[in-house]
Amino acid sequence: MNNPFTILGIAGSLRKGSYNRAALRAAQALAPEGTRVETFDLDGIPPFNQDEEKQPPAKVTELKARIRSADAILFVTPEYNYSIPGVLKNAIDWASRPYGDNAWDGKPVAVMGASIGNVGTARAQYHLRQVFVFLNMHPINQPEVMIGNAAERFDAEGNLVDENTRKHIRRLLEALVSWARRHEKGSQATSA
Repeated sequence: MNNPFTILGIAGSLRKGSYNRAALRAAQALAPEGTRVETFDLDGIPPFNQDEEKQPPAKVTELKARIRSADAILFVTPEYNYSIPGVLKNAIDWASRPYGDNAWDGKPVAVMGASIGNVGTARAQYHLRQVFVFLNMHPINQPEVMIGNAAERFDAEGNLVDENTRKHIRRLLEALVSWARRHEKGSQATSA
C-alpha cells in the first residue's frame, strides 16, 4: 500500500495542556499499521460569519482542504456545559458552509473524549453525533471511548499511561479504518 490511510484528528480544545489534545497525541501513536493520524489545530479560526463564507479566511480554507484529503475524521472533544465546545462547533460550521460546499459530506467519523469527571464527555459526544446527521457524516457506533477520570490516566507530561484506555483507543481506530473501507467499497459499488 503506497499511500497510508489518513485520519484527520481534531481536538475540540484550545488549551495546550488539555487531556483531549493528549488523547489525540496518543491516537497518533496507536494508529493501526498503514494508518496515519494527522492533526489540525483549531487555534486561529475566527468566529463563523456568514458574510465571509464565500471567501473564508485562509485557516478555514486549509481546514476544508485537510478534511477533503483525509480518508476519515476523528473528533476528540471535551464537554463544556453538557455539550461540545464553541470552538469545535465554530469549526464545524465553517467547514460545512456555504450551502452546497460541505467538506464533511460523506466522511466516515469517530469520536472520543476525555474529562476529569466520571462521565468522560458522553453528553458532548452524543450532541456531536446529532450534528453528524445534518453534515451527512458516517459515524461508527462502537466502540465508544469516553475517558473519565482523565487525571488518573495521563501523567504530568500528558502521556497516556492507562493501558486499558490505550486498548480502547486502538480498537476505535481499527474500527474507524474498517468502517471507512467498507463505506468506500459501498460507494464504489453504487457508482459503478
